Amino acid sequence: MKIVLTGVCSLCMVGFALARADSTVNVPIEVAEAVADTARPPAQIALDEWRKPAEVIAFSGLKRGDRIADFMSGNGYFTRLFSSVVGPKGRVYAFLPMQELANCAPEETAGTKALERDPRYGNVRVTIETSERFSAPEALDMVFTSQNYHDLHDKFMAPTDVAVLNAAIFRSLKPKGLFIVIDHIAERGSGLRDTEKLHRIDSETIRSEVMAAGFVLEAQSDLLRNPKDSHLLPVFDPAIRHKTDQIVLKFRKPG
Repeated sequence: MKIVLTGVCSLCMVGFALARADSTVNVPIEVAEAVADTARPPAQIALDEWRKPAEVIAFSGLKRGDRIADFMSGNGYFTRLFSSVVGPKGRVYAFLPMQELANCAPEETAGTKALERDPRYGNVRVTIETSERFSAPEALDMVFTSQNYHDLHDKFMAPTDVAVLNAAIFRSLKPKGLFIVIDHIAERGSGLRDTEKLHRIDSETIRSEVMAAGFVLEAQSDLLRNPKDSHLLPVFDPAIRHKTDQIVLKFRKPG
């Protein structure tokens, strides 16, 4: 895949280029610089090969000065990148649901918690609240969640009313604000069957749930698709780990 570095002016074309799975991806210079930052944790840099952060963030349309929430930010993989992209005049809200903190190992979210104490990430604010009480102190340009949407239907995230959460995300966004969802794909037609056991979800289920909150589907990208994934293995299985078939969806709040 060829990557072309461009200025902010090219952002308006990014989403449509990636939605068509073009071979050329326009990556703004601030996104490329964020990904190239050698101060990022080596373990996170090692994931770039599979997670393709430059292309994914370019597809999202995130830019300087934006306000973005990273929902279920985990160890802060994308939070760090967002902090660099939006710059000192932007803001990143890393949202950690209380259900996740109560039921997951502390090391799974320690990276996010550490960011507020790191002067390099002065534009990051960590928010801890129950998932369905998602909110931000200011109107957001974007809400982003990666490989987590399926978890909302699992036991460790109970009780989470997904419809209430999606409505809260909708309210938190400015008119024309964006909701980006990335997740591991389950078999077509499987609905929520595999969220607990395989940590996968039918992409049509994501679409229907999110659009029920009032969002419109603006674009989707095949950047993270893998036709060799059978959709039958748990995402943590060594045979498919980091190489699952994933969907990248861009929803917009109507203006």
